[in-house]
Amino acid sequence: MAVNTEEVQTKTAAKPPKVLDGTLLAKMARGGAAALNDKADEVNQLNVFPVPDGDTGINMFMTIASGVAALDNAASDNLSEAMATFAHGMLLGARGNSGVILSQFFSGMAKGLENRDKADCKTLACALEIAVKQAYRAVLTPTEGTILTVAREAVEYAVSRLNDESTITSLFADLTTEMCASLQRTPDCLAVLKEAGVIDSGGAGLLYIMQGFNRVLNGEEVALKPIGESSPAKAVPNTAVFDSESEMTYGYCTELLVQLQSKKTDLASFDLKKVTDFLSSLGDSVVSVLDGTILKIHVHTMTPERVLAFCHDFGEFITLKIENMSLQHNETLINKAELQPEPPKERKRYGSVAVCSGAGIEATFREFGVDCIVEGGQTSNPSTSDFLRAFDKVSAEHIFVFPNNGNIYLAAKQAASIYTKADIRVIESKDLGSGYVGITAIDPDAPDADAVEKEIVAAMQRVTTGSVSTAIRDANLSGVQITRGDYIGFIGKETVVSDPDIVTAVCALIDRLFADKRKSMLTVFCGLGTKESDNESIRAALQKTHPRLEVYFSDGGQDIYPYILIAE
Repeated sequence: MAVNTEEVQTKTAAKPPKVLDGTLLAKMARGGAAALNDKADEVNQLNVFPVPDGDTGINMFMTIASGVAALDNAASDNLSEAMATFAHGMLLGARGNSGVILSQFFSGMAKGLENRDKADCKTLACALEIAVKQAYRAVLTPTEGTILTVAREAVEYAVSRLNDESTITSLFADLTTEMCASLQRTPDCLAVLKEAGVIDSGGAGLLYIMQGFNRVLNGEEVALKPIGESSPAKAVPNTAVFDSESEMTYGYCTELLVQLQSKKTDLASFDLKKVTDFLSSLGDSVVSVLDGTILKIHVHTMTPERVLAFCHDFGEFITLKIENMSLQHNETLINKAELQPEPPKERKRYGSVAVCSGAGIEATFREFGVDCIVEGGQTSNPSTSDFLRAFDKVSAEHIFVFPNNGNIYLAAKQAASIYTKADIRVIESKDLGSGYVGITAIDPDAPDADAVEKEIVAAMQRVTTGSVSTAIRDANLSGVQITRGDYIGFIGKETVVSDPDIVTAVCALIDRLFADKRKSMLTVFCGLGTKESDNESIRAALQKTHPRLEVYFSDGGQDIYPYILIAE
C-alpha cells in the first residue's frame, strides 16, 4: 500500500529562511500535525495484521498534537525554549511505540538545540543526527525497516547534501525526499511488511509530518483541525438501565465544536466570557475554549438543547456529542467494576498498575489485586501522562506495571523513567494473558522486589494467549490465506487460522493453543457482540476434542476481539 508522496515545491517562498527560530518552529509543528491528522486513517490502515486495530496514525497524531498544545500555551521566539516545550509536550502525550519513538526523536533535537535562540542548517543538521541516535536508544532492540530506518536514512541523505547555499527549506525538502524513498524500501528490510503487502506505518506517519513542515516552509497556510481525542467506538449503551420509568438525575454530558461564522457573529469582538457565563447558568463542569475561530464547549446540563440553540447563533457545528449521564451512572452502579478503588492511606510495599479494556476484564484484574487500571488497548493506547497519573494513585514503594500490549510497553517505560516517587518496574507483558497470570505472582509479603519480579516473569512463561478478530482485507500471512470478512485467529504475531465461521476459527485456535499437552486450563474472555449460541457451540466442541480441559467463560466486554483465549 502506497502513501501520498507529493513533490515538495520550493519556489513558493521568495526568500527561503536560512535560520529556524521558535516562531517558525511553532508554525511547522502545527503544519506537521495538520498533515498527519488528515492522513491518520490512512496510516492506521498500514497494519501488518488485516484486522481493525490499526492505531499508529492516531497515536502519532495525538503525540505531536500534545507538543503543539504545549507550544500554544507557551509561545516563544527562542528556538531552544520552543523546541524544549514542544518535545516535553510530546513526551507526556506519547502513545504507542511509534509515538514514543517520535517523541524521543524530537527530544533529541531539543538536546541538539540547547542554548540556541536560532539555528542555521548546519546546527539543525547536527540536532537531527542527535535526534536519530536518541530515537534508536528508545528501543531495546531496534528493528530496521521501521520509522527508525526512515528517520536515519533521511537525515543521512539530507546532511550529505548540505552546502553553503542550503536553506532550512532545502534541508527539509531533502529530508522528505529521502523519507519517501526509504519508506518504499521498508518491505525489503522487514519480511513481515513484504508478506502483508504494506509499508511501515510509523515511517508513513513521520513522512506526513515532514510534508506538513515543508508546506509551511514554502509559505502555505496549513490549518490544523480542532484537536480531539481519537478513540474506538464505544460499546452500545445498556438502555435497560434507563427505561420509561427512570428519572433524569445527572443530566447530559454535552460537548461540541463550533466553527464561528462571520455572517453570524463579529469574529474580532467575539466574547468568550459571555459563552462561559451562559453555560454556567445551565450546568456545571464548564469548559469553553476559543482556538482561532473554533469554539470548543463542554458542559454537564439538564438542557443540552439550550446549549445547541445558543451556540448555533454564532456559527455551525463541526462535531456534537451528548451522553446521558444518568444512564452511565446506573450502568456504573450495576457494574461495580467501573469504580476505581481508593488508594490506601498507608504506603504499602508493593502496588500494581495494569492496562486493559472491557468492563469484565477490568473487574477480573481488580479481583486479582490490581491497584489501578489504565483503560486502553489496541486503538486506544494510553499516553505517558496516563501512566504518570496512575502511578500517583498507587501508594506503594514498588509498583509493577503490566502494559499487556507490545505497543504500549514503550510509553509505560518512558513514564517509569520520569517518575521519581516510587520504584517503577514495567513488566514486559505483551498480551492480556501475560498480565492476567503475572499479576497473581505478586507476593505482598515477599521481602525483595527483585525476587517478586522474577516470579512474575517466570509465571508469564507458563501462559499463551490467542485472540480472534475480523479481517478487513484479503491477505496471506504465515501461510494462511485470509479473505476479507473472515475470522482470524492469532497467537502472538503468528496467524493460525482464518475461517468465515467464528466457532470453527475459535476451535482451531484452541487446538493450536493446547498442542502443548502441559497446559490444562482455558479462560475465554467474550467480547462485545458475541452470541451465547456461539459460546455453547464452542463448549460442546471442546467437550469432544479436549474433554479434560478446564474451561472458564467470562464476559470480558472488550472491543475489536470477539474472543481472547488464555491457555495455562
